Amino acid sequence: MANPSLQIRLTQKLAMAPQLQQAIRLLQLNRIELRDYIQEVVDANPLLDHDENSAQPKEKGEEVSFEAEMAEKRKTEGEQEYAGDDFGADQWSTEGDTWTETAGWSDDFSEQQIADTSSTSLREHLLTQIRLAHFSELDAEIANAIVYALDDDGFLHGDIPDIRESLLPEVRVGEDEILAVLHRVQRLEPVGVASRDPGECIQVQLKAQPTGTAGVDLALRLARDHLKLVAANDYDEMLKETGATSDNLKQALELIRGLDPHPGSRFDNRQDEYLIPDVYVRQNGDEWETTLSPESNPGLRLNKYYISLLRKSGGEDADYLRGRLQEARWLLSSLELRNRTLLSVSQCIVDTQKDFLVDGEIAMKPLILKEVADRVGVHESTVSRATTRKYMLTPRGIFELKYFFSSHVRTTDGGIVSATATKARIQILIDNEPAKRPLSDQEISQLLKETGIRVARRTVAKYRESLGIGSSSERRRAYRRTMTF
Repeated sequence: MANPSLQIRLTQKLAMAPQLQQAIRLLQLNRIELRDYIQEVVDANPLLDHDENSAQPKEKGEEVSFEAEMAEKRKTEGEQEYAGDDFGADQWSTEGDTWTETAGWSDDFSEQQIADTSSTSLREHLLTQIRLAHFSELDAEIANAIVYALDDDGFLHGDIPDIRESLLPEVRVGEDEILAVLHRVQRLEPVGVASRDPGECIQVQLKAQPTGTAGVDLALRLARDHLKLVAANDYDEMLKETGATSDNLKQALELIRGLDPHPGSRFDNRQDEYLIPDVYVRQNGDEWETTLSPESNPGLRLNKYYISLLRKSGGEDADYLRGRLQEARWLLSSLELRNRTLLSVSQCIVDTQKDFLVDGEIAMKPLILKEVADRVGVHESTVSRATTRKYMLTPRGIFELKYFFSSHVRTTDGGIVSATATKARIQILIDNEPAKRPLSDQEISQLLKETGIRVARRTVAKYRESLGIGSSSERRRAYRRTMTF
């Protein structure tokens, strides 16, 4: 029998500083959430107060004298002098850090809808299920990231790589792991949530039907391969494509029509929302300049009354006030860093997409998170947080910052062109096609190739569908219907 032994092992572990945690959280919040969060902090911290004259220059003299006085007092009392709370934009990178915040949000920072009058939103409903389900810690973080990427109808906004980027650098997982968790989330209540399109949503709901349900197999085929025919109620074409009997087809259609293609919509009880830009863009000569919304400055200041108490107090009272003072300074530094990062990222986007501001979508350039991250000097996840649910007002309208990022397709000469610009070209081709003979996807692909853009037929179909444009046969039928009236 082996003798038991005691082993001592040394390990190194990086811990994220509290002020950096706070800075990351603030960067993630949109303007409404930031306003509410700041109000909560001000209500809880007596050292913070709203500055009604925030536009006026700050009185730095008194603050400097106070800093000197407190530093001398700490030295006298034998306390360790605080090393300062300034941290630059380069410290956004959290590579290798470990911390307990869930991906995207913690329970202390649950998102509230702008005008939500319901006690439970879709997001809250799903997060509650995730907490109660048997998700591992890692799977729970992935599931939370998926939930926060859903739109109002419960569909997943973005691809699997986008979810992976939102988790980095705190969580490192493969796309297969994210996909596995996605399938689990899709089976939460309401079933089919977090699907990427109505077809997948219907398929998830069909697979969740009790074993032996009549018509499931045919319904799955229709949802996977012929959903457009189902939507158009093209009964004859469905019989032809599936080879099913009339009775079996009716059974499958009845099953499909009993499902909900937008399972998250029942939770959407918000009133009308108004988008307020976080960043403004204007042209100054040949240059495009970005400025932050005036509301980005919350107008906070240190409360002079409590600072005077801190000068005079000692013991537990002094310790309490000193702690609140440190928290107040962290918040002010985090807000400054948030604004600086948001402005830098926005300016980088504008510098890249200035042609879009002049000529529109057809001039959009390919842009990815890593490119902006490298230029600004931060991590990709920081850029992702800075551009999510943040809006930019341009001469062409108001856009979410993420709108300016797009994948690319190859050109015949080895170059690249953005997917957004390619979609714009497809839209132009279809707008100018002969009504009696609409262009097929293959013909569009060939016309794009003649202009130097190499796009496969299936890619054309994908882009066309994302634009809400029907196939050539559907456009032809629509034209014939208009001619009958």
